[in-house]
Amino acid sequence: MKKKLLIIKKFGGTSLSNIGKIKKAALLIKKEILLGNKVVVVVSAIGKTTDKLQSLINSFSFNGSLKEVDAILSSGEQASSGLMAIALNNINIKSRSYLGWQIPILTNSSHGKARILDISPVELKKELKKGITPVIAGFQGVTDDFRISTIGRGGSDTTAVALASKLLADRCDIHTDVDGVFTADPRWVKKAKKIDNLTYDEMLEMASVGAQVLEPRSVSLAKNNNVVLWVKSSFRNVIGTKIDNSKKLEKRNVSGIVFSKNDSKITLLGIPDKPGIAAKIFGSLANEDINVDMIVQNISSDGKYSDLTFTISETDLYRAKKCINNIKNDIKVKNILPDSNVAKISIVGIGMRTNAGIAEDMFKALGKKGINIDLISTSEIKISVLISRKNLKKAINILHQTYNLG
Repeated sequence: MKKKLLIIKKFGGTSLSNIGKIKKAALLIKKEILLGNKVVVVVSAIGKTTDKLQSLINSFSFNGSLKEVDAILSSGEQASSGLMAIALNNINIKSRSYLGWQIPILTNSSHGKARILDISPVELKKELKKGITPVIAGFQGVTDDFRISTIGRGGSDTTAVALASKLLADRCDIHTDVDGVFTADPRWVKKAKKIDNLTYDEMLEMASVGAQVLEPRSVSLAKNNNVVLWVKSSFRNVIGTKIDNSKKLEKRNVSGIVFSKNDSKITLLGIPDKPGIAAKIFGSLANEDINVDMIVQNISSDGKYSDLTFTISETDLYRAKKCINNIKNDIKVKNILPDSNVAKISIVGIGMRTNAGIAEDMFKALGKKGINIDLISTSEIKISVLISRKNLKKAINILHQTYNLG
């Protein structure tokens, strides 16, 4: 007799952008239930609802509490959870909606980027036992002082994985508007192919450097709790991409190519080469909650001065420049050069652990096409380079061809 499964199904905003798509998602859920499986549904806000709500907030000269911002932003998921529950009941699937505080999903008090501390499974298990399919508003929780919290953009992925872990689900399906994870963005590379299987480490690296199909925190949580992930289409009946801890029998050196156009570069010229200067710079940025990614330092031939280059998110550029200007007299920098006309491109693959020459192939391929590399960073299964943004599309296609990913 076939084992009955408990499955978490998460639907993103693009999968719920109109009533027709909500009804289609409901039919996917019903199909799973008719197989004898139990399903817990997690939903994001419909379409661009969160962006519209944020725009309303931005129309004020906002001096208020981030708690009120969370109360506003969380309302998008409240609407979509109710609509999905109605859609399921309309096709004879007993369902009800849940907000984060009703379960509850307990978080810390870092509003806007809260972390899930615990989830009580009691209420959901009770509903599942009664044959009711819970539809949970993703992206949100409740603090110990009973305030609504949100867990950051893409947080519904994290909600789904956390629920899968707590409920000991057999798998967690992430439904989106693409067929799975691809070797490259198919909008940029015509010969990009869907990847059948990735390890947690590969997916985590890809998500961290630009792949938008999964939020990085959700992948890390899945890895730590051994939650099997599937990235699937909401619209097409195709097998998606499985993400787990299994070892691939046939390892590709490179599994995929990922890029980000949301980076900026800052170069500080003529900094005295003295102990504590770098700590002063990066400590100041950290105090402003500005994350630094790639770093390179060039020391002059006489050893007295150095040039320091680093990358940050483009959205942090204004604050980063302000931060550096505030300490420029302390660090005695001669010039500050910001540059937003850059892009980061990364190759990712577990095969890099055991195969030499992959970096050389990357640098040679880009060099032959006259594409200059500004910065390089590496990890065990990833190599990232910073290049001029105008060369991005050409570089992606060159590397896709170099590693025979098409």
